[in-house]
Amino acid sequence: MAQLYGYVRVSTREQNEDRQLIAMRGFGVTDEDIFIDKQSGKDFRRYAYQELLAKLKPGDTLVIKSIDRLGRGYEEILEQWRVITKERQTAIVVIDMPLLDTRQKERDLTGTFVADLVLQILSYVAQQEREFIRQRQAEGIEAAKARGVKFGRPPMERPGTFPEVREAWACGEISAREAGRRLGVSHKTFLAWTRQ
Repeated sequence: MAQLYGYVRVSTREQNEDRQLIAMRGFGVTDEDIFIDKQSGKDFRRYAYQELLAKLKPGDTLVIKSIDRLGRGYEEILEQWRVITKERQTAIVVIDMPLLDTRQKERDLTGTFVADLVLQILSYVAQQEREFIRQRQAEGIEAAKARGVKFGRPPMERPGTFPEVREAWACGEISAREAGRRLGVSHKTFLAWTRQ
């Protein structure tokens, strides 16, 4: 029997998937048939997506809210679309874009051409948006650095006993691991301190 599945993706754990879930339920997808990933759309190595892909059978229908929820990489979106519709023989419905509804088997050649064209354009736009996000993020980091914002953890202060411990290590009396243990840090931190 044909099954109706939904796929929901948000980029981070802090983002809310409610808008997409409401759309899925409104389309008739039950909660137990909705697969949710909370991670970037840069590739398709996502746990829930892979689990969903394994379940898809000929005649099933996959519902997504918008094409960018499927992914952001132009080539990868097109490849996954092919895998789902051709290899798995599963229909896809993009709620926000009625032209991207492969359930319409009787669609004529013009309709198929328009759907393929729309898919290519939307996949390209999703890829561009991903690149713009990366560019804006890099520009924001550079602007913050220019303002003197420091990134990462502040460096650990060396304990007052560091000179004696370093001297014992330099003379071969103790190992780097022992030196780190005495200072309450890892041996890698101790070695990094000796190089500074």
